[in-house]
Amino acid sequence: MLEGALIEALGVGFRALPWRLSLVVGAGCGNVARVLGARVRVARDNLAHAFPELAPAEREAILERHYRELGRILAEYARLGALVRAPGDTVVAEAHGLEHLERVRAEGRGAILLSGHFGNVELLGAWIGRRHPVAFLTRPLSNPVADAWIERHRAEAGVETISTRAGLRRVYGALRANRWVAVLGDQDARRHGVFVPFLGRLASTPIGAARLALKAGAPIVMGHAMRCPDGRHVLELDPPVHADPGVPDAAERLTALHAARLESWVRQQPEQWFWLHRRWKTPPPEADRAEARRASV
Repeated sequence: MLEGALIEALGVGFRALPWRLSLVVGAGCGNVARVLGARVRVARDNLAHAFPELAPAEREAILERHYRELGRILAEYARLGALVRAPGDTVVAEAHGLEHLERVRAEGRGAILLSGHFGNVELLGAWIGRRHPVAFLTRPLSNPVADAWIERHRAEAGVETISTRAGLRRVYGALRANRWVAVLGDQDARRHGVFVPFLGRLASTPIGAARLALKAGAPIVMGHAMRCPDGRHVLELDPPVHADPGVPDAAERLTALHAARLESWVRQQPEQWFWLHRRWKTPPPEADRAEARRASV
Protein backbone atom coordinates (compact mmCIF):
# COMPACT_ATOMS: atom_id res chain seq x y z
CA MET A 1 0.00 0.00 0.00
CA LEU A 2 2.85 2.37 0.80
CA GLU A 3 4.32 1.93 -2.69
CA GLY A 4 0.94 2.63 -4.29
CA ALA A 5 0.41 5.74 -2.15
CA LEU A 6 3.86 7.01 -3.12
CA ILE A 7 3.11 6.54 -6.83
CA GLU A 8 -0.21 8.39 -6.45
CA ALA A 9 1.50 11.26 -4.63
CA LEU A 10 4.28 11.51 -7.19
CA GLY A 11 1.73 11.46 -10.00
CA VAL A 12 -0.17 14.39 -8.52
CA GLY A 13 3.07 16.31 -8.10
CA PHE A 14 4.28 15.63 -11.64
CA ARG A 15 0.94 16.68 -13.14
CA ALA A 16 1.12 19.96 -11.26
CA LEU A 17 4.38 20.85 -13.00
CA PRO A 18 4.95 21.91 -16.60
CA TRP A 19 6.02 18.88 -18.65
CA ARG A 20 9.66 19.90 -19.15
CA LEU A 21 10.10 20.78 -15.49
CA SER A 22 8.52 17.46 -14.50
CA LEU A 23 11.24 15.71 -16.55
CA VAL A 24 13.91 17.45 -14.49
CA VAL A 25 12.22 16.52 -11.23
CA GLY A 26 11.60 12.97 -12.47
CA ALA A 27 15.26 12.54 -13.36
CA GLY A 28 16.16 13.67 -9.86
CA CYS A 29 13.77 11.13 -8.35
CA GLY A 30 15.33 8.41 -10.46
CA ASN A 31 18.76 9.40 -9.24
CA VAL A 32 17.58 9.22 -5.63
CA ALA A 33 16.30 5.70 -6.26
CA ARG A 34 19.75 4.74 -7.57
CA VAL A 35 21.52 6.24 -4.57
CA LEU A 36 19.15 4.37 -2.25
CA GLY A 37 20.06 1.14 -4.03
CA ALA A 38 16.69 0.25 -5.58
CA ARG A 39 17.56 -2.94 -7.55
CA VAL A 40 20.99 -1.50 -8.30
CA ARG A 41 22.71 -4.84 -7.75
CA VAL A 42 20.53 -6.51 -10.40
CA ALA A 43 21.13 -3.69 -12.86
CA ARG A 44 24.90 -3.72 -12.33
CA ASP A 45 25.06 -7.46 -12.83
CA ASN A 46 23.03 -7.25 -16.05
CA LEU A 47 25.24 -4.47 -17.42
CA ALA A 48 28.43 -6.37 -16.54
CA HIS A 49 27.26 -9.40 -18.50
CA ALA A 50 25.96 -7.39 -21.45
CA PHE A 51 28.97 -5.07 -21.75
CA PRO A 52 32.02 -6.88 -20.35
CA GLU A 53 34.25 -4.85 -22.68
CA LEU A 54 33.38 -1.60 -20.89
CA ALA A 55 35.24 -0.32 -17.87
CA PRO A 56 33.26 -0.36 -14.59
CA ALA A 57 33.14 3.45 -14.63
CA GLU A 58 31.56 3.42 -18.10
CA ARG A 59 28.90 0.95 -17.00
CA GLU A 60 28.25 3.03 -13.90
CA ALA A 61 27.67 6.08 -16.11
CA ILE A 62 25.11 4.09 -18.13
CA LEU A 63 23.45 3.05 -14.88
CA GLU A 64 23.18 6.64 -13.67
CA ARG A 65 21.67 7.80 -16.97
CA HIS A 66 19.28 4.85 -16.86
CA TYR A 67 17.85 5.68 -13.45
CA ARG A 68 17.40 9.29 -14.49
CA GLU A 69 15.51 8.15 -17.58
CA LEU A 70 13.28 5.87 -15.50
CA GLY A 71 12.33 8.92 -13.43
CA ARG A 72 11.47 10.88 -16.57
CA ILE A 73 9.26 8.06 -17.83
CA LEU A 74 7.44 7.93 -14.48
CA ALA A 75 6.84 11.67 -14.73
CA GLU A 76 5.38 11.19 -18.22
CA TYR A 77 3.07 8.37 -17.13
CA ALA A 78 1.26 10.91 -14.96
CA ARG A 79 0.23 12.97 -18.00
CA LEU A 80 0.22 10.36 -20.78
CA GLY A 81 -3.11 11.49 -22.20
CA ALA A 82 -1.98 15.10 -22.54
CA LEU A 83 1.36 14.12 -24.09
CA VAL A 84 -0.14 12.01 -26.89
CA ARG A 85 -2.54 14.84 -27.72
CA ALA A 86 0.15 17.54 -27.72
CA PRO A 87 0.15 19.52 -30.96
CA GLY A 88 2.79 19.25 -33.68
CA ASP A 89 6.26 18.24 -32.58
CA THR A 90 5.85 19.45 -28.99
CA VAL A 91 6.45 15.99 -27.50
CA VAL A 92 7.18 13.71 -30.47
CA ALA A 93 9.92 15.42 -32.45
CA GLU A 94 9.88 12.92 -35.34
CA ALA A 95 8.17 9.67 -36.29
CA HIS A 96 9.82 7.44 -38.87
CA GLY A 97 8.22 4.46 -40.57
CA LEU A 98 4.57 5.49 -40.44
CA GLU A 99 4.24 4.19 -43.99
CA HIS A 100 4.68 0.68 -42.57
CA LEU A 101 1.61 1.15 -40.41
CA GLU A 102 -0.36 2.36 -43.42
CA ARG A 103 0.67 -0.76 -45.30
CA VAL A 104 -0.50 -3.16 -42.61
CA ARG A 105 -3.74 -1.23 -42.16
CA ALA A 106 -4.44 -1.64 -45.87
CA GLU A 107 -3.84 -5.39 -45.62
CA GLY A 108 -6.74 -5.59 -43.18
CA ARG A 109 -5.47 -8.44 -41.00
CA GLY A 110 -4.53 -6.45 -37.94
CA ALA A 111 -0.96 -6.34 -36.67
CA ILE A 112 1.17 -7.20 -33.67
CA LEU A 113 2.99 -4.06 -32.53
CA LEU A 114 6.01 -5.53 -30.79
CA SER A 115 8.53 -3.74 -28.63
CA GLY A 116 10.45 -4.10 -25.39
CA HIS A 117 10.94 -2.13 -22.20
CA PHE A 118 12.93 0.45 -24.10
CA GLY A 119 12.32 4.18 -23.73
CA ASN A 120 8.78 5.37 -23.12
CA VAL A 121 7.09 2.45 -24.84
CA GLU A 122 3.69 3.43 -23.40
CA LEU A 123 3.94 6.79 -25.16
CA LEU A 124 4.84 5.02 -28.41
CA GLY A 125 1.79 2.75 -28.25
CA ALA A 126 -0.60 5.48 -27.17
CA TRP A 127 0.66 7.87 -29.86
CA ILE A 128 0.11 5.21 -32.53
CA GLY A 129 -3.32 4.55 -30.99
CA ARG A 130 -4.36 8.10 -31.84
CA ARG A 131 -4.00 7.13 -35.50
CA HIS A 132 -5.54 3.63 -35.45
CA PRO A 133 -7.19 1.56 -32.67
CA VAL A 134 -4.58 -0.15 -30.49
CA ALA A 135 -5.05 -2.53 -27.58
CA PHE A 136 -2.26 -3.21 -25.10
CA LEU A 137 -1.88 -6.85 -24.07
CA THR A 138 -0.95 -6.50 -20.40
CA ARG A 139 -0.11 -8.67 -17.43
CA PRO A 140 -1.53 -7.20 -14.18
CA LEU A 141 1.03 -5.97 -11.68
CA SER A 142 1.35 -7.55 -8.26
CA ASN A 143 0.58 -4.15 -6.66
CA PRO A 144 -3.11 -3.44 -7.37
CA VAL A 145 -2.83 0.27 -6.57
CA ALA A 146 0.06 0.76 -9.01
CA ASP A 147 -1.75 -1.36 -11.59
CA ALA A 148 -4.91 0.75 -11.30
CA TRP A 149 -2.85 3.94 -11.57
CA ILE A 150 -1.25 2.81 -14.82
CA GLU A 151 -4.56 1.57 -16.22
CA ARG A 152 -6.20 4.92 -15.46
CA HIS A 153 -3.57 6.85 -17.37
CA ARG A 154 -3.72 4.44 -20.30
CA ALA A 155 -7.46 5.01 -20.45
CA GLU A 156 -6.92 8.79 -20.39
CA ALA A 157 -4.67 8.33 -23.43
CA GLY A 158 -7.45 6.44 -25.22
CA VAL A 159 -5.75 3.05 -25.05
CA GLU A 160 -7.69 -0.19 -24.61
CA THR A 161 -6.10 -2.95 -22.54
CA ILE A 162 -6.55 -6.71 -22.79
CA SER A 163 -5.42 -8.63 -19.73
CA THR A 164 -3.48 -11.83 -20.24
CA ARG A 165 -5.77 -13.33 -17.60
CA ALA A 166 -8.74 -12.99 -19.97
CA GLY A 167 -7.30 -15.44 -22.50
CA LEU A 168 -6.63 -14.80 -26.17
CA ARG A 169 -10.16 -14.68 -27.60
CA ARG A 170 -10.28 -10.88 -27.39
CA VAL A 171 -6.83 -10.64 -28.98
CA TYR A 172 -7.87 -12.67 -32.01
CA GLY A 173 -11.11 -10.68 -32.20
CA ALA A 174 -9.16 -7.42 -32.29
CA LEU A 175 -6.89 -8.71 -35.06
CA ARG A 176 -9.86 -9.94 -37.11
CA ALA A 177 -11.34 -6.43 -36.80
CA ASN A 178 -8.09 -5.03 -38.27
CA ARG A 179 -7.05 -3.53 -34.95
CA TRP A 180 -3.49 -3.54 -33.66
CA VAL A 181 -2.35 -5.34 -30.53
CA ALA A 182 0.70 -3.99 -28.70
CA VAL A 183 2.89 -6.58 -26.98
CA LEU A 184 6.15 -6.41 -25.02
CA GLY A 185 8.46 -9.34 -25.69
CA ASP A 186 11.51 -8.95 -23.47
CA GLN A 187 10.66 -10.29 -20.02
CA ASP A 188 11.92 -13.55 -18.60
CA ALA A 189 9.36 -16.16 -19.70
CA ARG A 190 10.56 -18.89 -17.35
CA ARG A 191 10.03 -22.39 -18.78
CA HIS A 192 7.19 -21.19 -21.00
CA GLY A 193 9.52 -19.28 -23.33
CA VAL A 194 12.08 -20.18 -25.95
CA PHE A 195 15.78 -19.61 -25.32
CA VAL A 196 17.32 -17.24 -27.84
CA PRO A 197 20.51 -15.13 -27.78
CA PHE A 198 20.15 -11.71 -26.18
CA LEU A 199 23.04 -9.45 -25.18
CA GLY A 200 25.55 -12.27 -25.08
CA ARG A 201 23.48 -14.84 -23.19
CA LEU A 202 20.60 -17.19 -23.88
CA ALA A 203 17.41 -15.67 -22.51
CA SER A 204 14.03 -17.27 -21.97
CA THR A 205 11.91 -15.13 -24.27
CA PRO A 206 8.11 -15.01 -24.68
CA ILE A 207 7.08 -16.83 -27.84
CA GLY A 208 3.45 -15.71 -27.66
CA ALA A 209 3.77 -12.75 -30.03
CA ALA A 210 5.23 -14.94 -32.77
CA ARG A 211 2.57 -17.60 -32.29
CA LEU A 212 -0.18 -14.97 -32.37
CA ALA A 213 1.14 -13.52 -35.61
CA LEU A 214 1.45 -16.92 -37.26
CA LYS A 215 -1.97 -18.18 -36.20
CA ALA A 216 -3.78 -14.95 -37.11
CA GLY A 217 -1.80 -14.35 -40.30
CA ALA A 218 -0.98 -10.88 -38.97
CA PRO A 219 2.36 -9.14 -39.51
CA ILE A 220 4.68 -8.05 -36.73
CA VAL A 221 5.72 -4.39 -36.68
CA MET A 222 8.53 -3.55 -34.28
CA GLY A 223 9.05 -0.06 -32.97
CA HIS A 224 10.62 1.95 -30.19
CA ALA A 225 10.85 5.45 -28.76
CA MET A 226 14.15 7.23 -28.15
CA ARG A 227 14.65 10.23 -25.91
CA CYS A 228 16.17 13.35 -27.46
CA PRO A 229 18.52 15.62 -25.48
CA ASP A 230 15.73 18.23 -25.28
CA GLY A 231 13.34 15.74 -23.66
CA ARG A 232 11.21 15.01 -26.71
CA HIS A 233 10.95 11.63 -28.41
CA VAL A 234 11.82 10.14 -31.79
CA LEU A 235 9.64 7.19 -32.77
CA GLU A 236 11.04 4.51 -35.05
CA LEU A 237 8.93 1.82 -36.75
CA ASP A 238 10.42 -1.07 -38.70
CA PRO A 239 9.03 -2.66 -41.87
CA PRO A 240 6.47 -5.38 -41.12
CA VAL A 241 7.72 -8.92 -40.69
CA HIS A 242 5.66 -11.76 -42.11
CA ALA A 243 6.48 -15.39 -41.45
CA ASP A 244 5.50 -18.50 -43.35
CA PRO A 245 3.81 -20.82 -40.83
CA GLY A 246 5.00 -23.76 -42.92
CA VAL A 247 8.66 -23.04 -42.16
CA PRO A 248 10.09 -25.33 -39.47
CA ASP A 249 10.36 -23.62 -36.09
CA ALA A 250 8.74 -20.47 -37.51
CA ALA A 251 7.72 -19.12 -34.11
CA GLU A 252 11.20 -19.68 -32.66
CA ARG A 253 12.79 -17.97 -35.67
CA LEU A 254 10.49 -14.95 -35.28
CA THR A 255 11.27 -14.76 -31.57
CA ALA A 256 15.03 -14.82 -32.19
CA LEU A 257 14.58 -12.13 -34.84
CA HIS A 258 12.78 -9.69 -32.58
CA ALA A 259 15.22 -10.35 -29.71
CA ALA A 260 18.13 -9.52 -32.02
CA ARG A 261 16.39 -6.35 -33.17
CA LEU A 262 15.86 -5.20 -29.60
CA GLU A 263 19.49 -5.96 -28.81
CA SER A 264 20.58 -3.64 -31.61
CA TRP A 265 18.57 -0.81 -30.04
CA VAL A 266 20.00 -1.51 -26.59
CA ARG A 267 23.56 -1.43 -27.86
CA GLN A 268 22.92 1.95 -29.47
CA GLN A 269 21.33 3.54 -26.39
CA PRO A 270 21.83 1.25 -23.39
CA GLU A 271 20.45 3.75 -20.88
CA GLN A 272 17.02 3.43 -22.52
CA TRP A 273 16.47 -0.27 -21.71
CA PHE A 274 15.08 -1.56 -18.41
CA TRP A 275 18.11 -3.06 -16.66
CA LEU A 276 16.35 -3.59 -13.32
CA HIS A 277 14.53 -6.72 -14.50
CA ARG A 278 16.16 -10.13 -13.93
CA ARG A 279 16.08 -10.86 -17.64
CA TRP A 280 18.25 -14.00 -17.44
CA LYS A 281 16.68 -15.40 -14.27
CA THR A 282 15.74 -18.70 -15.91
CA PRO A 283 18.85 -20.69 -16.88
CA PRO A 284 18.75 -22.51 -20.23
CA PRO A 285 18.97 -26.30 -20.42
CA GLU A 286 22.53 -27.60 -20.48
CA ALA A 287 22.15 -28.72 -24.10
CA ASP A 288 21.28 -25.18 -25.17
CA ARG A 289 24.20 -23.75 -23.21
CA ALA A 290 26.59 -26.19 -24.86
CA GLU A 291 25.26 -25.30 -28.31
CA ALA A 292 25.69 -21.58 -27.56
CA ARG A 293 29.28 -22.17 -26.46
CA ARG A 294 30.05 -24.04 -29.71
CA ALA A 295 28.47 -21.28 -31.79
CA SER A 296 30.60 -18.64 -30.09
CA VAL A 297 33.91 -20.42 -30.81
